[in-house]
Amino acid sequence: MGPAEVAAILLGTFAVLLIVRVPVAFALGIACLPPLLFDPQVSLYVLIDQMYNSYNSFLLLAVPFFLLAANVMNAGGITDRMLNLSRSMVGHFPGALAQMNVVLSVLFAGVSGSATADAASQSKIFIPAMVKEGYDKSFSVANTAVSSVLSVVIPPSILMVIWAGTLSISVGSLYVGGILPGLMLSLAMMITVHVYAKLRHYPRFARATFSEFATAAVVAIPALFMPFIIAGGKIFGWFTATESAAIAGVYAIFLALFVFREMGLKMLFATFVDTGRFSAVSLFCLGTASVFGWLLAYYKVPNALLAGAVEWDMGVTATGFFVAGVFLVVGCFLDAIPAIVIVGAILQPLTQHAGMDPLHYALIGIVSLAFGLVTPPYGLCLLIATAASGEPLKAVIKDTMIQILPLMLVLVTVIMLPQLYLYLPHLVGPDIGP
Repeated sequence: MGPAEVAAILLGTFAVLLIVRVPVAFALGIACLPPLLFDPQVSLYVLIDQMYNSYNSFLLLAVPFFLLAANVMNAGGITDRMLNLSRSMVGHFPGALAQMNVVLSVLFAGVSGSATADAASQSKIFIPAMVKEGYDKSFSVANTAVSSVLSVVIPPSILMVIWAGTLSISVGSLYVGGILPGLMLSLAMMITVHVYAKLRHYPRFARATFSEFATAAVVAIPALFMPFIIAGGKIFGWFTATESAAIAGVYAIFLALFVFREMGLKMLFATFVDTGRFSAVSLFCLGTASVFGWLLAYYKVPNALLAGAVEWDMGVTATGFFVAGVFLVVGCFLDAIPAIVIVGAILQPLTQHAGMDPLHYALIGIVSLAFGLVTPPYGLCLLIATAASGEPLKAVIKDTMIQILPLMLVLVTVIMLPQLYLYLPHLVGPDIGP
């Protein structure tokens, strides 16, 4: 069978399974089974072997450790310290709680790398408090969901780890490269909140005194040290990404048990269980996506799909917009991890043909997929926030789209100004660690 027929079978089966609401990870795995019926060269053993190979990566061990650090932060009082610091920093801005939501996401992103963990924790903290203070509920939900995507752009990021392991790029370079886009997205969010607050007259708190700020900063210092352990240790070559994630998890447990003393052994065990459950879901999805991607490559489906696109002979900028468009559409229907494994690998030859820097391609892809976490129908962070608030999805789509639009402008700058966004990683080093 030719690539067109195989693509129709694989993608068609996957699409049908999604329509009947089969979970993505299982849909990808089941869609890999039809080739067993018509190709004697593809056996069940080969598919299982490909799945095992996708897990056989030291780098991927960073994923459960990042999730552990995030869960311990939420359960052990570490997030509360960061919340108090964010209030002392921006509590006097218009729309104080929404501004704090963004700043806390920046601080949380520097530790967890998980947008879903951010959305789950901050939905419980901010949405009820914002509604009580007179914020529109739809705005509160949208603000919480949209700000959570910073966790996949600001290092360390689980998506960066997956991208580095799948497409063979330095995770250290990705960490450094994600700093500026993450800060630009944060600034765009804060400006959007400011405009909302002025138009809707959202409240602010009294300006914190220097003493209050200093006290909050001192109390939060142990927690703020975690980003330096994770990103700094990797960037400066003290340890690998996996080792830094493991150290961060142990450090978070130390803070929760012995410094802040807000977590007992029973709660720690429950946190381990939650981390194991969520890690299993994420990595199972990675495994089935890897098999699906291998089958596409085995039958040369990417070559057939990109044959016409390569003939367009697009430059770097046009290729960047094409890549962003593909990821934006795919992100609406597919989780970011399988999107990286499948679509990222498919588009990589096109970017190489255009002469695009692999790091530039990674930044475009990750920022584009971040938006998929808050765009229906699959936007996982948006679904988490709406579930926590009890607000129907259709009621928050308008505010969500309004808050995403300024972020799209940041994506445009990432595409059109590679020299700006690649300056810092190239300054630190052309290849920062494995």
